[in-house]
Amino acid sequence: MGNILEREGADKMIGRINNLSEKTEAQWGKMKVDQMLAHCCVAYDMTFTDKYPKPNGIKRFFIKLFAKPVVVGPKPYPKNSRTAPEFIIEGRRDFEEEKARLIAYVRKAQELGPNDFDGRESHAMGALSSDEWNTLFAKHLDHHLTQFGV
Repeated sequence: MGNILEREGADKMIGRINNLSEKTEAQWGKMKVDQMLAHCCVAYDMTFTDKYPKPNGIKRFFIKLFAKPVVVGPKPYPKNSRTAPEFIIEGRRDFEEEKARLIAYVRKAQELGPNDFDGRESHAMGALSSDEWNTLFAKHLDHHLTQFGV
């Protein structure tokens, strides 16, 4: 996957995002391309904004226990896997706006760099290493960009 928190990895991911168009069709799943872009922004929204409330202690415990190994582990996501309710995008979105927003988030994470992320608290999984943050961002984007054939 490469390290999305470094320039080369971010540039490659942005290149793939730029290969999308409004007419790009999914190879599996229900989302349209604009919804996928908005969906991918949620992880960054949770990292850089207060848009989503943090989960309570019990939910956070279960997320750390069950979701964290999947989200930051090395195994790729299976096709058509379930997602958290916060990541479900209802209705259509503006393709160009969501594309620009996602690219800006990828670039922001890269500009902050691995040192900024090492030990940073995640929305629901506690402190993560920079490698775990890279996996969180890159694995998710890779999964969905592959879903759309780029």
